[in-house]
Amino acid sequence: MEKENVFDIAVIGGGPAGMIAAGRAAQLGARVVLLEKNKKLGRKLLLTGNGRCNITNAEFDLKKLISCYGRNGKFLFRAFGFFGPEEVIKFFEERRLKTKIERGKRVFPKTEKASDVLDTLLRYLRENRVTVVCDAKVHRFSSDSKGIKKIILQNKRAVFAKNYIICTGGMAYPLTGSTGEGLRWAKLLGHTVKKQKPALVPLEIKEDWAKALQGLSLKNVELTVKNRKRSIKKMGECIFTHYGISGPIVLELSKTIGEILSKGEVKVFLDLKPALEEKKLDARIQRDFKKHSNKLFKNALYDLLPSKIIPVVIFLSGIDEDKEVNKINKEERKKIVKILKGMEMTVKNLMGFDLAITSTGGVSLSEIDEKTMRSKKISNLFFAGEVIDIDGPTGGFNLQLCWATGYLAGESAVNLLEEKEDDET
Repeated sequence: MEKENVFDIAVIGGGPAGMIAAGRAAQLGARVVLLEKNKKLGRKLLLTGNGRCNITNAEFDLKKLISCYGRNGKFLFRAFGFFGPEEVIKFFEERRLKTKIERGKRVFPKTEKASDVLDTLLRYLRENRVTVVCDAKVHRFSSDSKGIKKIILQNKRAVFAKNYIICTGGMAYPLTGSTGEGLRWAKLLGHTVKKQKPALVPLEIKEDWAKALQGLSLKNVELTVKNRKRSIKKMGECIFTHYGISGPIVLELSKTIGEILSKGEVKVFLDLKPALEEKKLDARIQRDFKKHSNKLFKNALYDLLPSKIIPVVIFLSGIDEDKEVNKINKEERKKIVKILKGMEMTVKNLMGFDLAITSTGGVSLSEIDEKTMRSKKISNLFFAGEVIDIDGPTGGFNLQLCWATGYLAGESAVNLLEEKEDDET
């Protein structure tokens, strides 16, 4: 056994959870190796927040924060109580990365560069002497009844450690390396793994007119999801794409839409003027038509709508675009109001893992100790980050999950080393 391949703790996966787990464990005195299959650490981190990196969400009320993660959120009480948003912000601020809070309590670095977040983490690893091995693809784990003994890499090199932390993420953004290996290893090691599905993902829309609006970004609009039993609304920004719609409000509703879609057809309705009820919107349209009374219908909506969406509204209304505005009647106006208050679209599908920000599913929470992130099945194994069966909405919640569970797993792995040493003495 080569001495340089023997460590106290081996962390697999060099994303946010893996980097902070490795750094924390080393900071507490452990000899740590961080294994990453890509040529560089943090590849996926650089893409978050459109390259700006939404570090966390400044929701400092623990109960409110937990509620954002749905029914599995209660699992995070210990992790967030230990390393919540305040601690995350303090972690980066103390390492000379200033932060700012934007709308929706989203926390970003003041520099607006995800690369600066990554640089801070890389410096944290260097300062605590973590051994980083990139281009290190895990082939298999070797274990017995007492736990994991070693990791065999694809180049046949063996890495030995006393404790192991799997931080390999889910299956979102597979081009960055999140291809589900950690989930397969967990299964092979005897864990239950809930099926992964794309989450926080854009929608493919059936209507061709939606695709014709590619590139149009609409702020302060409201999206409603409807089926026979449910009606859910989100207000914010929506972006039209070549396949349908995306943007924050779409991503936040996508998980619910996916659940409903598995049972039947799903319609979504886009309210372009949520601040105006129908009567007020009708009055506004009448004022605009009076102002442009000598114009054609196709030239009378520019005060009300972005130019790119006007042809679509005209098409959906069925009104002749060359009709003079002063000849449009009350019933036709009602049609226009109805369209503006609910542009109806049929969801064809959720886009796949390639465009998903995160994924649902993962290692079953019932098999992980929420106080330590330690496996209940294998004594020297820990999990952290998106590999576990929990996910949050947009707004920094999923990175917060990674920081908190990673930090807790790193510290817990060191505590386990000390417990074993005490037992031996």
